[in-house]
Amino acid sequence: MDGKKNYKAHVMVLAYHGQGHINPMVQFSKRLASKGMKVTVCTMLSNTKAMKSASSSVIFEAIYDDATEGGVGAQGGFKAFLDRFEAIGSQNLIELIKKQENSEYPVKCLVYDANIPWASVIAKDFAIPGAAFFTQSCAAVASYYPMHYDILEKPLPLPAFSMPGLPPPKLPYLPSLGAATGKHSPIIQHICKQFDNIENAEWVLFNSFDKLEEEVVKWMSNLWTVRNIGPTVPSVYLDNRVENDNDYGFNMYKPSTEACMEWLNTKETGSVIYVSFGSAASLNADQMVEMGEALKQCTNSFLWVVKPTEQSKLPANYVEETSDKGLIVTWCPQLEVLAHKAVGCFVSHCGWNSTVEAISFGVPVVGMPQFLDQMTNAYFLEQVWGVGIQPKENEQNRTTAKEIERCINEAMNGEKIRKKAIEWKRLAKEAIDEKGSSDIYIDEIISRIVAL
Repeated sequence: MDGKKNYKAHVMVLAYHGQGHINPMVQFSKRLASKGMKVTVCTMLSNTKAMKSASSSVIFEAIYDDATEGGVGAQGGFKAFLDRFEAIGSQNLIELIKKQENSEYPVKCLVYDANIPWASVIAKDFAIPGAAFFTQSCAAVASYYPMHYDILEKPLPLPAFSMPGLPPPKLPYLPSLGAATGKHSPIIQHICKQFDNIENAEWVLFNSFDKLEEEVVKWMSNLWTVRNIGPTVPSVYLDNRVENDNDYGFNMYKPSTEACMEWLNTKETGSVIYVSFGSAASLNADQMVEMGEALKQCTNSFLWVVKPTEQSKLPANYVEETSDKGLIVTWCPQLEVLAHKAVGCFVSHCGWNSTVEAISFGVPVVGMPQFLDQMTNAYFLEQVWGVGIQPKENEQNRTTAKEIERCINEAMNGEKIRKKAIEWKRLAKEAIDEKGSSDIYIDEIISRIVAL
């Protein structure tokens, strides 16, 4: 059936592991496919199995068998996984591109997650354009850029983008990356590898839109050909131009969809506090107690996502004691929840996908970042976009229940923050509309690829 279709050209998309990386790249792939492109998404075997129902318009190919070769949690940890993925995945990707060379639709462009810099070498070897796709914000990437040159011990080619008052990033614990050597930690050194070979990229893509990060984009355009092609949110929530596109199609946990939506349907407009810290971040036991107390003290109802690994951190009998006003689930359909009229604010870790979704749906955010780019996103939500508020930590690096409650009340009831949220929702929708900047960029990329 695939051979009978008439495509404009063939694009291969190389996605990194992890929900936060895969979802935006698959959404971009759906958008390309809706415009007549043949799109093959390459990733790990477990991901391809999970994603096959995500879209009938996109082809999924495994280039690494994580069940056999070992995933992130296998022997040797994260670093060993990265080494195996590069050695095996790169060879399989090369063979897959070669296999397409004599077909009706050879690969004309390789879009790769910027966390996989070795893919740019493959694109160059095949003499096809490569596009680096960053799944973090322009601002977060701009904050890493000076560190990259610091590691190289070279002067910056232009002054760093100014973010006064931005705190240094908290770092996740990844011991397998090795012992600290030099000025920057192993995790920062790993992150800065995103900039390796980036000068070879035909385009540098972001899940963002121009008006959202206008000043950062101006700065960054002096370095690369930046194209903001977001928000990469399923089409039904923005422009409805991609048929049946109402979900990402990939969840690390099974969502309690029916229970969540039935419960929300019983609540008044803007009355619910939604709390979720994503698939990777989690609160420590002390902070869970403070969060639980804050939600108990608030007059509003709450929907709190507490992952299976976090259940033991809940105060004793908490679920029973709060059952009259709260619903606690292990996972939920976040898109449907944020789009629901009952939700009044989002208490979030400020991962980039969650941040983009909150902005796209016009939901104010109480930002409690846990590590890395989440710090930058929380800063911009509050200081630049005006749609968020960040609770302050005490001397023990903990945010008290009283402080969380204060910020929730401001997000739920503050007129200024709510007006800003509504305005950004309008601008997000405009960006992906037929004449919006993001859609124009996608058309420009397609035209360039087709012309090759």
